[in-house]
This record gives sequence, structure tokens and C-alpha cells, in this order.
Amino acid sequence: RCWRRVEQRSVSFRPRRYKGEGILPASPHKVWEGIKPVAGGLRTKWDQNDFSAVLLQTSTDISLFCDFQTVSICRTTTPSACMRIISPREFVDVVVMKQYEDGTMLSAATNVEHPLCPPQPNFVRGFNYPCGCFCIPVPGEPDRTELLTFFQTDLGGYLPQTVVDSFFPSSISGFYSNLTKAVKALKA
Repeated sequence: RCWRRVEQRSVSFRPRRYKGEGILPASPHKVWEGIKPVAGGLRTKWDQNDFSAVLLQTSTDISLFCDFQTVSICRTTTPSACMRIISPREFVDVVVMKQYEDGTMLSAATNVEHPLCPPQPNFVRGFNYPCGCFCIPVPGEPDRTELLTFFQTDLGGYLPQTVVDSFFPSSISGFYSNLTKAVKALKA
């Protein structure tokens, strides 16, 4: 195995949990195309808080023993934020993706260390604790999708909690707004 789970660094650190929830005016497939965390995917074009993604490893060995369709290791980077108060960040995660029989699609991730991705200069290494997105079909409405997102992130570095607390809610709101615009463009 070339990756390993990173355990929580401190028992005193308790990442805040953030939840986003909304109905998007597009099919689950189009919403999924907009959010799936893959290198070169649509998300790299619209997500201003994210997203440069590099696929480090995909493992079919893991997929054989789990009930997931795709398991991969990704490095994502984010630009500076909050008028450059928050420096560029990088995250290395194991990501699982799955589609369920009812059409629900899931992307879940958590941090790992990987030998192909030591901490890079000019980035602060952040840590994603278990987080994910669910694209849920709205019964009887094929062009509407319920999107649930869950985030537990330690941005790393020396940021006051007040900065983090002000960043995440607006970031999640922007995520939904920009995704809505992106999926509407897919409809055209």
C-alpha cells in the first residue's frame, strides 16, 4: 500500500462541522458532473474556493474489498482567501465515490499521507476529516437534485478560529451558488 490514514494530531482539536443543503435545478447526473473530485473535472473550472486536483493513485485492489466503485488518492490545492489572510492550502485525501441503486451518488473523503506528495513549499497543509457530498434524486422531479455537503476541515497554520468561522459559511454559500450556475450552463 502506498498511502495511510492520518490520525487526528491532537485530542484537543475538534474540527467544526459544517453542513450545506439545497435543491439544485438539474438532474443528479449533471450535479454529479459538477462536483465530483477528479483531476480535470468540471469543478476545477467553477469552484473558486477549490480546486486544482491531481490524481495520485487509484486502487482497484481496495475497491474489490469495499462496496465502493472508485477509491483514489487526490491532492487538491486552494488559492488564498479572505483578502489573503488565508494562505494557499493543499490537502491529500483518500476519496471514495459510489452510486446507489436509487440514483444517489456519494463522494466521501478523509486525509491521508502519501509518499508521492510530501508537503509542498508555498502551501499550508490542511487536513480534511471525514467529509462528503450526496447527490440525491428528488422523487418525481428528474431535473432537480438535493445536494447535502458535510465538511470537517482543519485549515492548518495559525489562523484564529474567528477567521475560519467567518470563512466557511460564506464559502459554502458560494459553493452552492457557483455550482448552480455551472449546472445551468451544462443544460444549455
